Amino acid sequence: MTTAHKDALFVLVKSLSKSEKRQFKLYVGRLGVNTDAKFLALFNLLDKMKDYDEKAILDSGIVKKTQLSNLKAHLYKQILVSLRLNPVNQNIRVQIREQLDFATILYQKGLYKQSLKILDKAKSTAIDNEEKNIAYEIVELEKIIETQYITRSIPDRADELAMQAKKLSEQNVITSKLSNLSLQLYGMMLKVGYVKSDEEIKNVKKYFDEHLPEYNMEDLGFREKLWLYKAHLWYSFLTQDFLSCYKYSSKWVDLFYEHKEMIYLNPVFFLKGNHYLLESLFYVKYSSQFKETLEKLEAMVNSEEFPKNDNISSLAFLYINSNKLNLHFMEGTFEKGLYLVKIIEYGINKHKERIDEHHVMVFYYKIACLYFSMGDNKTCIQYLKKIINNKNLKMREDLMCFARVLSLVAHYEAGMDYHLEVQLKSTYKFLLKMNDLHAVQKEMIKFLRNLGNIYPHELKDEFQKLYNELKKYEDHPFEKRAFLYLDILSWLESHLENRPVAQIIREKALTLTR
Repeated sequence: MTTAHKDALFVLVKSLSKSEKRQFKLYVGRLGVNTDAKFLALFNLLDKMKDYDEKAILDSGIVKKTQLSNLKAHLYKQILVSLRLNPVNQNIRVQIREQLDFATILYQKGLYKQSLKILDKAKSTAIDNEEKNIAYEIVELEKIIETQYITRSIPDRADELAMQAKKLSEQNVITSKLSNLSLQLYGMMLKVGYVKSDEEIKNVKKYFDEHLPEYNMEDLGFREKLWLYKAHLWYSFLTQDFLSCYKYSSKWVDLFYEHKEMIYLNPVFFLKGNHYLLESLFYVKYSSQFKETLEKLEAMVNSEEFPKNDNISSLAFLYINSNKLNLHFMEGTFEKGLYLVKIIEYGINKHKERIDEHHVMVFYYKIACLYFSMGDNKTCIQYLKKIINNKNLKMREDLMCFARVLSLVAHYEAGMDYHLEVQLKSTYKFLLKMNDLHAVQKEMIKFLRNLGNIYPHELKDEFQKLYNELKKYEDHPFEKRAFLYLDILSWLESHLENRPVAQIIREKALTLTR
């Protein structure tokens, strides 16, 4: 038996909505001979299955084992053709590609003039909608046709096409370089998180400077500016320059609002830009603008004109709920945020095929922090275990590290300190292995390790010493990232003042409200 997530056809069938399944059956039934087709019978069988079961398929008698691979490939292709015909999927990019296909067919039939007419219209649409890669393909086909069919209706036609090709090529090269740079920086962020030393920041800066192409801002279109802002944003995130993160994520989002038609053509980039803007506002503690941005995003996503499909639905769930959690962290309203836990767990299950494991683990960490801040340490530990026990998580090592440190603190708070020494050794080894042992973590582990030697009446003094030590690192360029994952200073203040940590954070939030 093959598991569902490993069989691409089964996953595709299960991803279809009711209307898409209905359309597929209508598409297949357009010719009477197809109504009993084997691939339709296979489709119906897969649709009824809860889990992919190859033995059940073979036992059904629909297909022999030697033919199954080919039948599955054919069904996969037919589903894609059906989806392509669905009006929901007929965006500008698909429409331009379709016109390019039509023009190619006409060219191959020798109907050059008709082909050129379609290409000219498709090219204008492509340029207007920032689809410059397709526009370049169109110009190249126009050049081929012009070598065989000279219209003579437009003077200097060869020069015009050559100039267009050159300009589009230059813009595509800049976009490619910027997108490569953005992707590499994003990869660094996922793999190792923020920079941890002067040496690392020097290496990242060198990489950024060497790979940032030369450009004239006035020559850049929407697409080039978008990738430029992305590259700067990831550089700012890596170097923990959160004001610059705010600057470039704002430019990213403003770019979409300046070109509103692009919101509907590129909804994924619009959603991502807003998510990074909200994340930046969270880091710089700008709560009033955070709420305004989140409300504006939610209103846009829920508007009738905003595109709707499974991918957009998954991303909207991910970004909106993640930032709703962040809002409760900013305001210290943890109990009010509890309702989100069920919504998030339901959404994780609903969107599991489209949300990667990294984002699921981030959700679990945030939920763990929510319970920790409320004083429910045992539930906090349960969510942290989901991260710590995940052997498949190959990215965001920093998240793994802080999950372990928070687990130690939660075990102490819950009075579950009978295995604390074993956990301390395990966490210490893990941090050394990850090369992620920093001053804040060292002080935390040293404090927890010494708890067994401290008399109860000395505990408050030890909390004060730890607080004084950690306070030094609150604005340290590399150490401050520890406080992004866990407000450890507020936790210490709650022990020193004998007040709930949620109350401490809420009071801080009120003083920072702006």
